[in-house]
Amino acid sequence: MSEVNGTPLLNRSKQRDRMPAAHRKPTMSDVARLAGVGTMTVSRVLSGAVRVSADTAQRVQTAIEQLKYRPNELARAFRGQRSHSIGLIIPYLYDPFFANCAHAVTTVARERGYSVIITTSAEDPETEFTEAEHMLERHVDGMVVIPSRFRQTRLTRSLFGKTPVVAFDRPVQDPSLDVVLVQNTAGARRIVEHLIEHGHKRVAYMGLSRSLFTINARFLGYRRAMQEAGLRSDAAFDCNTEEDTRRLLKEKMSGKDAPTAILTSNTLATRYVLSAISHLGLRIPSDVAFAGFDDFDMAEFTAPPLTVVRQPAQEMGRVATSLLFDRIARGETPQTGNRIVLPVEIVLRRSCGCKHRNPVIMS
Repeated sequence: MSEVNGTPLLNRSKQRDRMPAAHRKPTMSDVARLAGVGTMTVSRVLSGAVRVSADTAQRVQTAIEQLKYRPNELARAFRGQRSHSIGLIIPYLYDPFFANCAHAVTTVARERGYSVIITTSAEDPETEFTEAEHMLERHVDGMVVIPSRFRQTRLTRSLFGKTPVVAFDRPVQDPSLDVVLVQNTAGARRIVEHLIEHGHKRVAYMGLSRSLFTINARFLGYRRAMQEAGLRSDAAFDCNTEEDTRRLLKEKMSGKDAPTAILTSNTLATRYVLSAISHLGLRIPSDVAFAGFDDFDMAEFTAPPLTVVRQPAQEMGRVATSLLFDRIARGETPQTGNRIVLPVEIVLRRSCGCKHRNPVIMS
């Protein structure tokens, strides 16, 4: 790399190849191509939120000067002002639980005069990481995230720099990030104990992958209750579609040790298992008792109404977002984040075998 007046220049032929067309203003992507870095690196150099190597910073600055790039969208940030927007990443929106969480986040943000940029990760750690980078490129003032798979997520303080972030529903491995959870293990344990009190000795747990923090935590509560009662666990973690769930349930119910009660891991698993029960012509609770983790709008209107562990989706979203705004106001990036655990409720209806007409709530 040569220099003119002490300023390093990029290779001339490569520079021409990377220069934007003359009829449009240069963009951050043009700067990134000319400097041979990613757009996130350019963003970090411009914001100063995360340190990069001196060589990389110099290449970016040289590209900015050569292109005469003027990051107007960053003017507010350069003046120390806020964007009045936050980011939200959730696994997907078709699960009513995640939709309720998103509604709570946007409600709190609106009360604070903020807008929310929402995207989904599809439970994929790489997609999640890329979406987080895009959020940071848009200079959100903070982020709330329901992380993807616990041991695979790449969300760390080094990614976010000085941008506050709060994880909720599921934790991240970085202890410096705040997290808001619910009593997953305790809630599952208590509902299984209730099923055992009804006389059930063969209780099955049916759910999604154990690589998801919440699914595994609830399984641990189920297993603890079964062990303490001297009963054998019977779990399935492949209820990812209606077809898979129907096949699994058919196999279980046709065996000599068919379960007399079922606990599902979350709303999606509940939907799939109920569909399979209907397809197999089974009756609840006479053929098989049923309980699910997480309440939803139609649970009290099914026949029979469903017994569930109700987790405070709205409250969790509100607490996480309020904590984020507290961090934004204080300008804090703590070395050890807060860990808040919210209580759950057991809502006893008739699918478990209870006879009462109105729901009974156990706190």
